[in-house]
Amino acid sequence: MEFLQELFRPGNTELAATIILYSFVIAVGILIGKVKLGGVSLGVTFVLFVGIVVGQLGYTAEPNIIKFLREFGLILFIFAIGLQVGPAFFSSFKEGGIKLNMLAVLGVLLNVAIVLVIYFASNEASIESLVGVMSGAVTNTPGLAAAQQAATNPEAVNTMSMGYAAAYPLGVVGIILAMFIIKGLFKIKVPNEIKAMDEENERLQQKPYIGTFEVTNKLVDGKNLVQLHDVIHGDFVISRLMGPDNKIIIPTSATTVHVGDKILVVLSAQDVERFATVMGQEVSVDWETVTPAEVVSRRIVLTQSKYNGTTLGQLRLHNAYQLNCTRVNRGGVDLLATPSLRLQMGDRITVVGQLADIDRLASKLGNSMKRLNHPNLVTIFVGILVGIIVGQINFGHGLKLGIAGGPLVVAILLSRYGYKLKLVTYTSSSASLMLRELGICLFLASVGIAAGKGFIQNVFTETGMWWVIWGFLITTVPLIIVGLIARGVYKINFLSIMGLFSGGYTDPPALAYASGATGSDAPAVAYSTVYPLTMFLRVVAAQGLILAFAA
Repeated sequence: MEFLQELFRPGNTELAATIILYSFVIAVGILIGKVKLGGVSLGVTFVLFVGIVVGQLGYTAEPNIIKFLREFGLILFIFAIGLQVGPAFFSSFKEGGIKLNMLAVLGVLLNVAIVLVIYFASNEASIESLVGVMSGAVTNTPGLAAAQQAATNPEAVNTMSMGYAAAYPLGVVGIILAMFIIKGLFKIKVPNEIKAMDEENERLQQKPYIGTFEVTNKLVDGKNLVQLHDVIHGDFVISRLMGPDNKIIIPTSATTVHVGDKILVVLSAQDVERFATVMGQEVSVDWETVTPAEVVSRRIVLTQSKYNGTTLGQLRLHNAYQLNCTRVNRGGVDLLATPSLRLQMGDRITVVGQLADIDRLASKLGNSMKRLNHPNLVTIFVGILVGIIVGQINFGHGLKLGIAGGPLVVAILLSRYGYKLKLVTYTSSSASLMLRELGICLFLASVGIAAGKGFIQNVFTETGMWWVIWGFLITTVPLIIVGLIARGVYKINFLSIMGLFSGGYTDPPALAYASGATGSDAPAVAYSTVYPLTMFLRVVAAQGLILAFAA
């Protein structure tokens, strides 16, 4: 039994003992995180606090191993987030990204303002300790690293680290607390916010509307589908056409419509009124009953990587297969099947036509769910490699995106433009979630174990007490002000505010809480929208304060 005593001995930094330590911290942290207090649970965030406890008890690991696992875990989490929200990032930025980024910038300025107020109002607070406290309060490790690089005094570097460790735990809690405060002040109900966000996404993504119309306008009698698109000025797909003789056909671009025809149309919801004005009134037809048995509607899953990034028009469905594509489902969202729509791995394409033709197209596109279960590790590690390189680019005065910011930016770009490099960015939901959870758990466990050593001795002193108080003020006051403006003035959805808080403070644990509490990707989209700019500003602010005020 001596080997067990040695494995569980505090201070044992052997590899086996380190693996046991991390396994214990993560497992216990996740279990405790599932416990709800007042209907609320912190989820994986509790891994941080378990790490602090065991670190205080003397359990630790080699500093280089802790650093590696911390940074690698953060990279995995951030990269998975970037791949997941990348496509929505660009549309989000067009609609409200500038507003979100300006609010995030306001948060950074308020953080710096509070630090300066404390610095000039207190005779005992050094700028080094306050910069460390600020970095911990906004949970920004790259800012701390940049400030330490700018400092020339080794003692100042240690002071920053202690201030960071003292402020970090309440920094995580303070961000989540600010979410609760904004939620309570405005009496927000999360289910209503989720519903409103879903409706907004449907509007932005032009969720297809399926309806049947009878042609009554004599002015369009005899026009083919190409001419109709010129007249109506909108995207629509005519799936089936039934003439006065009740014969059903699958129309092509050369098909002409006539008064009395009934057409099954897929179009954007906002175009329904315009379409009805030009073509005729909407009617009810049971197409399943009247459609001949040889004409069917099926979904085909795109699993052939060579068609990743191909436009729908390039498949030549009309000419080569006598098929009509009515809509494309991507990640659970239906998209209108326009010729310019670029397909991605995992897309589910709804086509109408004869079964033999559908089978030929399915064979071409893959239609194999089994193939989707294999993760595209090449894309993940190529992206991480490039992301690390991008993160090390010096923008001047030592300013970098860092090993977290670089992979995030690259992941976002890959998810949107990876097809141009023949890289498949599709990852199944389960694989993406596994990558994210593993990454954030490794990160939190590493931070907790590293901060736990001497935590009580550093924090439970008069100086440490003030560090905690100052850190809590630096965390919460700017968030509450920004939240009041975001919700009270701009009426921003609470899910986006949660992402704004998390991204503005570059805080993965808070994002993990927001995503888990809402079951929505909306916080992650807002997080990724503001993260690159605020990460850059956090580094500038921390380094700038040291260069400007350090002795």
